[in-house]
Amino acid sequence: MSGTQILDTLLAISQLLEADQTSELERRGLTTSRTHLLWVLHHGGPATQIQLAEAIGVTPRNVTALVDALDATGFARREPHPTDRRAVHVTLTERGRSIMETMDAEHTALGSDLVAGLDDDELQITSRALQHILDRLQSLIAEHAARQAERSDLG
Repeated sequence: MSGTQILDTLLAISQLLEADQTSELERRGLTTSRTHLLWVLHHGGPATQIQLAEAIGVTPRNVTALVDALDATGFARREPHPTDRRAVHVTLTERGRSIMETMDAEHTALGSDLVAGLDDDELQITSRALQHILDRLQSLIAEHAARQAERSDLG
């Protein structure tokens, strides 16, 4: 299999996963961004909006809008910070906790289903190969960005 064929396969996988995720999230009344924030809360516990902005890589203003939407739909709420009267903690509601537990279980099940039929050696090889591809892609993107920045500085 050539590098182009592997890239095409990865792109097809990416498109399938994105379409499935979008469909499942819409069915639950969620978006990718809102779910990302809920995922962070589910795995990390209550957090300030500043901490959430850093965790998901958006501006604090963007997090405010996300939390407003999650609060309005009953997935999360703001509560007084236990030690800082000026701050608030964002926490999952029971509805948010329940949906994230369900999604976490579905995530685990899909992972198992995807590798069903592969033996331990095949799993190890696949894992190493995918990690190599991820590392190379990150490196290539960083190199490209550096070249673009250099061109911008010269122009």
